[in-house]
Amino acid sequence: MNPRFLRLLRLTTVAALLLASTLGIHGQPHRARLSIDLVRHEARRDASRARVIVHGSRLQIDGMASRHQLSIARYLDDSAVLLANSSELTELAADSANEVLSGDVPVEPFMTVSKSSTGADQTQAGVPGGLLGIGKIAGVNGQGITVAVIDSGISAHPALAQKVLANVSEVAGDPSTADAFGHGTHIAGIIAGSGSAAAGITTLYSGGIAPGAKLVNVRVLGAEGLGWTSDVIAGIEWAIANRDKYGIRIINLSLGHPVMEPSATDPLDQAVLKATSAGIIVIASAGNAGKTSDGTPILGGITSPGNSPYAITVGAINTKGTVSRSDDVMATYSSRGPTRYDLAAKPDVVAPGNKIVSLEAQNCVLATSYPFLHSSGRPSNAYMQLSGTSMAAAMVSGGAALLMQANPYISAAQLKIALQSGSTFMADGGVLGGGAGSVNFWSSRKTAANGLTGLVTSVVGGLVAQPSGVVFWDAGTLMTRVYAGPGIHVLSLLEAALAWLNPDGYLHPGDLNLLGLANPLASTGANQLLWGDVASWTSNNQLLWGDTVYNPQGQQLLWGDSSTTDDNQLLWGDSVQSSPDAH
Repeated sequence: MNPRFLRLLRLTTVAALLLASTLGIHGQPHRARLSIDLVRHEARRDASRARVIVHGSRLQIDGMASRHQLSIARYLDDSAVLLANSSELTELAADSANEVLSGDVPVEPFMTVSKSSTGADQTQAGVPGGLLGIGKIAGVNGQGITVAVIDSGISAHPALAQKVLANVSEVAGDPSTADAFGHGTHIAGIIAGSGSAAAGITTLYSGGIAPGAKLVNVRVLGAEGLGWTSDVIAGIEWAIANRDKYGIRIINLSLGHPVMEPSATDPLDQAVLKATSAGIIVIASAGNAGKTSDGTPILGGITSPGNSPYAITVGAINTKGTVSRSDDVMATYSSRGPTRYDLAAKPDVVAPGNKIVSLEAQNCVLATSYPFLHSSGRPSNAYMQLSGTSMAAAMVSGGAALLMQANPYISAAQLKIALQSGSTFMADGGVLGGGAGSVNFWSSRKTAANGLTGLVTSVVGGLVAQPSGVVFWDAGTLMTRVYAGPGIHVLSLLEAALAWLNPDGYLHPGDLNLLGLANPLASTGANQLLWGDVASWTSNNQLLWGDTVYNPQGQQLLWGDSSTTDDNQLLWGDSVQSSPDAH
């Protein structure tokens, strides 16, 4: 072949490749996918700089920052935060090194009868068994399990003496690990505090769900209870790196931000996936976007990282201050599913979250700014009351520690099965408000000891509470499948036994798995099963995203949260209620 022709062919090929890298596969200019917050930032066309999370090695990120003359706010393990104005963001999106750009979104926290109503007291006590110890179930208190509390810090408190193994701050520019805000200390007390410190001070705090567990304090929120997504990611990465050193088995994330993009590209959700891949259970709050300030109900308000399919996401119930489950209702502020973008069923379970008395950090912002939150005690040994899905998530982190001590080799799938199947279904919330139901750690403890065949009537506080036997994993197909019919999967006794040993083989992802051929939920209408009370507000047999529905008070049901694409600010809440009468 003619050498000049070969040279021309090579030059043409190189030019075509360069053009393809610029224009993309289909001849269109390359453009990375942007999270919704960055889309808005780009559209404003102003000089203010947003925090943008980019992915790559440190060398690649340094090169990217140099090419676009951008400042680097912080490095993470395999990503970093760059600062870019609107035009710089457009250039960054056109860089072929970027497939996805995500905003470094601000995060906030989502803020006793609880031990009895969850069955934690019975789980701690166990049962002695009969002749030769037959039927014995040992009591557990979380000993040998460490929970990483990624939050606003943990301050010294008598109820936490010798419980915190390590302290670290991932708040950029602030090395203090103390809890100036007050949320993290309250969470730590719910998980693992000692009840003896409250003796003679208050009867409303009898200790944490797992008082034998240890804690690791990973501070990611500042003195006002705010932080960056990148700080939380750094905290998760620290917990992964130090998992073996401190025996970290659980991460508690009682915080989050509105969902800005699908879970597959959400940087916080990606960090959750890394943690679960490293063998750590991640418990996340569902968020407090269940209603607007005027009480209008909201659907689809699950926050990140609660939208992660790899997190155990927890909503909140109101126990009305009683042990009995007969008067329990969903907390109106608790975020309902489905998740934005993915339309997945969340939360996974619910737990008490209303008016929870736990530890008060000395001179913290919450106590000084909201005096009505203080419950009892003096500054060095004080207790306060908070409400929110933050508190509910902490309950489940403590319960998970109990189950992991009882069964050290329990898999992540089995732990979720035990928590979900032992729960009591919340008819007012349905799956998309209450998940599998209100947790019952004693019932879950018996499941962990005997497998799913031991799922029988549990006694909570002397009152009968029937586990509902609901288990599900969903990435966005469950609603469609339940409405179509095949999404209800009823397991026989034999299938239940096999499902405990081989969850992947017998529990179908995207299905609502119901244990027991006579399970009454199998005959419940799809709308009621999925939406609970919301289903009674419409005559439609199928409630769809975008349907116009009014509640009994005449308020039009809203979809989404403060991140809705039309910029209508519906709600953004945290764990602090404006009144002690939060419900």
